[in-house]
Amino acid sequence: MIRGMVETSRAGCEDQVLSRVPCGARHRWWSVASQRFGQTTALSQVLLGATLGFGMSFWGAFVALTVGAVLVGVVAVAVGTIGWREGLPTALLSRWTGFGHAGSAVLGLVVALSCTGWFGVQTGLAGAVLANVAGVLPAPVWALVFGVVVTVVAACGARWTAWPSYVAVPAFLGLLAWVVLANVNDVSDLSGPAPGPSIGMLTAITLVTGSFVVGAVVSPDVTRFHRDGSDVVKQTVLGVMAGEWVIGLVGVVIAHALGTTDVLGVIGSTGGWAGALVVVAVAVKISDWNLFSASLGLVNFFDAVLAVRVSRAQVTVVAGCAGSSLAAAGVAAHFSHFLVLLGVVFPPVAGIMIAEYHVVRCWRNELVSTRPLVPRSAPSWVPATVVIWLVAAAAGEVLPFGLSGLNSFVLAFALYVAAGRWDLLRIRTRRATRREVTGKAA
Repeated sequence: MIRGMVETSRAGCEDQVLSRVPCGARHRWWSVASQRFGQTTALSQVLLGATLGFGMSFWGAFVALTVGAVLVGVVAVAVGTIGWREGLPTALLSRWTGFGHAGSAVLGLVVALSCTGWFGVQTGLAGAVLANVAGVLPAPVWALVFGVVVTVVAACGARWTAWPSYVAVPAFLGLLAWVVLANVNDVSDLSGPAPGPSIGMLTAITLVTGSFVVGAVVSPDVTRFHRDGSDVVKQTVLGVMAGEWVIGLVGVVIAHALGTTDVLGVIGSTGGWAGALVVVAVAVKISDWNLFSASLGLVNFFDAVLAVRVSRAQVTVVAGCAGSSLAAAGVAAHFSHFLVLLGVVFPPVAGIMIAEYHVVRCWRNELVSTRPLVPRSAPSWVPATVVIWLVAAAAGEVLPFGLSGLNSFVLAFALYVAAGRWDLLRIRTRRATRREVTGKAA
């Protein structure tokens, strides 16, 4: 039954990239929760935990992981609820949640670039593990080969990775448990000071939120398949927040017990080829989701800018090749910087979408009144939204107080509400017709 629901979801994702998900294509929350938990069950999350544990006390890292997971969960629920109500993917939904026709194209491109970057990070980490275990060929070569294989699988048979994910996730959890039991001999080691250079609490929370903020913003891509609002909450708590917290905490324990952030070497030396195969299986699952979200953004971009419908398989290949190249170039080495960037760029997007849909409601009536169809028109461009996005992201980065991601989110929300009250959102270019929205005649 699980396999059937996942295949239904995959098929629906192919057929409803630019349309609403009908009631008949929606299914129970736990099938989505298992997939979302799989997204956080990744080597990058262990590396994040190790980074925190290396620069913070155990309890300091514990607090950072907890606060970060809660913040990400709140955003995921708030944005995911919109996706459940409207049955639309993020890139398409954003046309009527503040960004307009052209703005959604920009957002779709940014989402595609970030997910491609994530694909590169996951692929690079998998390549490093394979290189450590095999002892032949450098990590960039392994990463490139691995990336190409995953791209082919995702483009030609995305369903192939659905069923193995139910084996890969428990196997990965078992591998992490084995690594901890084999290397942590004295629990008192966890109470000592940070083994490495200190990391501040605000920086640590930014790293945690950055690790899944893109996933939170694109929550409608998966929550549009839910049956009711409570499903969004349940799958977010169990699939996102629990995964962020549990997997990250394993990395903290490893860093404190062994005094290192080299989780790749630890897993390779402890698990051997069996551990490497588990890591590869998990990386296939995570990379498939990254390519999926990237392809949705690119499909919307081409549809909005060129009024051309492209095959999701074709753009998947493009994103996969780009991500594989990034992996071979060593993008994983800039992991922390990548997380910090995501942690300030994407929170404003969530703030704008939530403010428009739940408070300002300039275009909500168009979404509601046209169900189950997609609205026939959308604002072509909303200049105020672009300004708010840029200002909020920049302010979140430079403000000397508070948490950067939270600052940018709150500022974007407040500025968008103010713009709505002052009627600045009505200053926009002409409305796009259905021909411009979907490439079809009205």
